Amino acid sequence: MSKKILLIEDDQTVRENTAEILELSDYTVETAQNGEIGITKVEGFMPDIIVCDIMMPKVDGYDVLKAVSNNPKTQAIPFIFLSAKTDHKDIRKGMDLGADDYLTKPFEEDELISAIESRLAKTKILQSQNSANNNLQSFEALKEKIKDFELKVYQAGEHIYEAGQTANKVYLIEHGVVKTHQIEENGKELTTALFRDDNFFGHISFTKTTNFIENATALEKTKLYEISLDDFKNFFVQSPQVMFEFIDTLGDSLNETKTQLLEMAYSSVKKKTAQTILLFAERLKKNKLKQIRISRADLAAVAGIASESLIRTLSTFKKEGIIDVEGRNIKINDFEALKNIS
Repeated sequence: MSKKILLIEDDQTVRENTAEILELSDYTVETAQNGEIGITKVEGFMPDIIVCDIMMPKVDGYDVLKAVSNNPKTQAIPFIFLSAKTDHKDIRKGMDLGADDYLTKPFEEDELISAIESRLAKTKILQSQNSANNNLQSFEALKEKIKDFELKVYQAGEHIYEAGQTANKVYLIEHGVVKTHQIEENGKELTTALFRDDNFFGHISFTKTTNFIENATALEKTKLYEISLDDFKNFFVQSPQVMFEFIDTLGDSLNETKTQLLEMAYSSVKKKTAQTILLFAERLKKNKLKQIRISRADLAAVAGIASESLIRTLSTFKKEGIIDVEGRNIKINDFEALKNIS
């Protein structure tokens, strides 16, 4: 299904030409000839993104943005301003009100499509991240049930379990930090995962008796619940759907934790920056763009690094010829070099 765009523009020629550009790019377009009509159409049409002029009769673009932002049903819709106003104060005003982007007229067709695709890509990435986080909320009832069990305390350095012991318990951390680790043949310790507040950990099998293959040790004073597999089975008999979700999510959580640990150990700011640029490029691949339009703050937010660090890294990439940076536009010159950054 094509993405929906609400185009609010009082100039008929600009409105019709822009709508045609968007429709030829496979978007479903609804138009409004002024801000007042635009506001009435937003909730009924529920666009994926809004493109809006600023200077319009009756209701200007700033007031349209305020109306959209104040409505809980529409406040998350990305918003791009189109305007002939190029003064820095006007641009700053629009961004301060919450606009996602600002294009000045006249604009190139590629510039408009790039801006829209970048905003949609960011929204999709963040929605995906939020969805993963929200899945954990379905286990609140399970966690409350577990808190009926005895709370145990482990001091820093104390073993919770050791490799070779029977894996007949699941653990939920109330507060603290636990690491799981293995000892290599040469005696060197290899940390395999870190777990924090509200994390489950342990090795679970409901069909056969197994042993732990690694050690679990408290890194600081840690309070946690220890639940036998038999108690888990009894709870899941009453809530089979939660059981399936729990097993899936626990597996995903363990894999994600190990991946995050490896990234913490081996990933650099340069690698995180490169991976984020490539992530946006991947989201935009249907248009085969080599250029993305995205703010530094947005890149930093998705990468999980400070804006200052990201800006320094982008400058380094530019000096190395991997990318070109012009304003908000990032042109990728060497995809392979980005992929190989470590």
